[in-house]
Amino acid sequence: MTWKFWKRPPANPAVAAYIAETSRRIPKKTPLTEIRFVVLDTETTGFDIHRDRLLSLATIEITDAKIRVAQSAAWTIYQPAPAVNKATAIHGILPSQTAAGQPEPEVHLEFLARIHGAILVGHHVGFDIAMLNIALQRHFKTTLRNPCLNTAAFAMSAIEAFAKTAYAGQREPTLDEVCAQCAIAPLDRHTAEGDAFTTAQIFLSMCALRHRRLARPLTTADLPLRSA
Repeated sequence: MTWKFWKRPPANPAVAAYIAETSRRIPKKTPLTEIRFVVLDTETTGFDIHRDRLLSLATIEITDAKIRVAQSAAWTIYQPAPAVNKATAIHGILPSQTAAGQPEPEVHLEFLARIHGAILVGHHVGFDIAMLNIALQRHFKTTLRNPCLNTAAFAMSAIEAFAKTAYAGQREPTLDEVCAQCAIAPLDRHTAEGDAFTTAQIFLSMCALRHRRLARPLTTADLPLRSA
């Protein structure tokens, strides 16, 4: 990658490699068989992206319409004094666990190494991306570049029960609601690893539904992609 003379390349070589190998756009009508997807999920201390912190992160890879369990990864992230609050009751991550976690910058470098050139997938992934971007900006002065897919938005075009209506208050479906429509039993709900695996399952299920409806191989033009 050629850097403009007024732009200084990232000091960390792992960050520089990620930027060099990850385009913000994937050409339209690229066959999905040529795409590597990385499904992700995070658990956090709360839902305020500016105040709260990441507690855990998990990823799992999809290629050729197969979940590559061997290519999964999960991290517990060190936080010095996370509060025990309502979020703790949901995800169950205790301060003693995060006290023994990996340093946040180290986790992010390992994460970036796994997502070079991939499309990121998650349920309500915008929140996860926002939390990751703030941490990446804090530690490395950069943000994610990958195209992303929100499976909640995908469900509204792939599953008739969630089709968009004229109702102004219509919301995107929850992960549990999509699982019910796809006849998928959630795995280890409200853990990063379990939710990432479950999201991978519903993503493939919805791709199969779209494939049957269109009666042709899917391409990136058939997915509701957005920028990170």
